[in-house]
Amino acid sequence: MGGQNRGKQPSIAQLRAFTAVAEHLHFRDAAAAIGMSQPALSGAVSALEEALGAQLLERTTRRVLLSPAGERIAVRAKAVLDAVGLLLEEAEAVRAPFTGVLRLGVIPTVAPYLLPTVLRLVHRRYPELDLQVHEEQTSSLLEGLTAGRLDLLLLAVPLGVPGVTELPLFDEDFVLVTPEGHDLGGRDDLPREALRELPLLLLDEGHCLRDQALDVCREAGREDGAPVTTTAAGLATLVQLVAGGMGVTLLPRTAVDVEAGRGGLGTARFAAPAPCRRIALAMRAGTARAEEFAEFAVALREAMRELPVRVAD
Repeated sequence: MGGQNRGKQPSIAQLRAFTAVAEHLHFRDAAAAIGMSQPALSGAVSALEEALGAQLLERTTRRVLLSPAGERIAVRAKAVLDAVGLLLEEAEAVRAPFTGVLRLGVIPTVAPYLLPTVLRLVHRRYPELDLQVHEEQTSSLLEGLTAGRLDLLLLAVPLGVPGVTELPLFDEDFVLVTPEGHDLGGRDDLPREALRELPLLLLDEGHCLRDQALDVCREAGREDGAPVTTTAAGLATLVQLVAGGMGVTLLPRTAVDVEAGRGGLGTARFAAPAPCRRIALAMRAGTARAEEFAEFAVALREAMRELPVRVAD
């Protein structure tokens, strides 16, 4: 079969047209999705069928179905288009670093506190970069990175995910946030053991900060069965619950000025070595933009020296 179709190579436009039809199973919707006229789309799919010598679609008056051959070819066609996308990305990266689109994924317990620094750096140093920010939880960010939906992540590590390279930025301490007037408020030598019996408020399941806080508590000797009331989807809500006397919580140091500066709260620092978390950039191993992202990490570390963190070497 390879011999008889030589010289009838399918074009990228034909593959894109067929992939759109395979996704939408509707010619009008597929044409609209890729900005093509319906007759041109239909012609492109017919030309692909002719080039491959196979019927890919079963056309009825009401709907479009994929033939068995179409089902298999649709998977291959998408892989080809993905590969072409990577080729274009590589060409763009070689042509001009820090230009074009950079899709940055950020976790919710980092975004409000670090994005001002990130955005200032980008505006000042990389004015040609089209930065697009996506705030999601860690699991969703990693899916987006591996699927190619996102280019770079800003989140807590270690991730321990194969195929993902981490570029450490800084370590930051956790701070205990208490209601105003609490016995522990204002201390800067708090032993971790103080966490054993305190009524602790944490974020909902799925937030990595919840897991980090629980790890700190376990290290402090807190029993797994000790009551933990999970009631908040974000840090702003969490500190309001603390201010209302419902318990205490742990905040990363970068969040303290924003979240705990509203009154009704006290803070306590832990004795050294304080419990902490590491924040890093994460990228796909082998990405065409690895050199660019490594340079971005160096610039970010420098910009973050103004924050209450220990910048990585």
